[in-house]
Amino acid sequence: MAGDDRLLRIYMDDQLALGVLWREIARRAHRAAGAGAEGAALGGVAAGIAEDVVTFKQIMRRLGFSTRTPKNAMAIVAERLGRLKLNGRLVSRSPLSRFEELDFLVMGIDGKVVLWQNLRDGAGLGRRLPDVDFDRLIERARRQRTELEPFHAQAARDALG
Repeated sequence: MAGDDRLLRIYMDDQLALGVLWREIARRAHRAAGAGAEGAALGGVAAGIAEDVVTFKQIMRRLGFSTRTPKNAMAIVAERLGRLKLNGRLVSRSPLSRFEELDFLVMGIDGKVVLWQNLRDGAGLGRRLPDVDFDRLIERARRQRTELEPFHAQAARDALG
């Protein structure tokens, strides 16, 4: 493996673990939101993030990189441990929990735009894997961000305002 591919593999290992973490948080936020507009938006975002993780793994495998790393398991453990954090309430869900989940998802989606751009342009995967539609992946992430923004803003007001 070339030096550049070695560093790309490490970068992609890290990003896959983050994707797994965001996928798990999106699923948890969706379950907590229940029915209604916010639940529907989170359900769509959770499904989109899960699709992105699958796409990302496919890209890694095409590059000859393993998708089975300890970092993925650590990401799932980190998500589970994150549920134990103090949120201002002992037994019920806090507005802070809702806000932090949405905040983390928004940050992750913004990071996903940068990730797809980095892979397409910086790593040259747009040329190496011309059948991967990085522009579509970037646009989907931007739509996810737009879809979550009103709920994120309201959650901020509810928790912090």
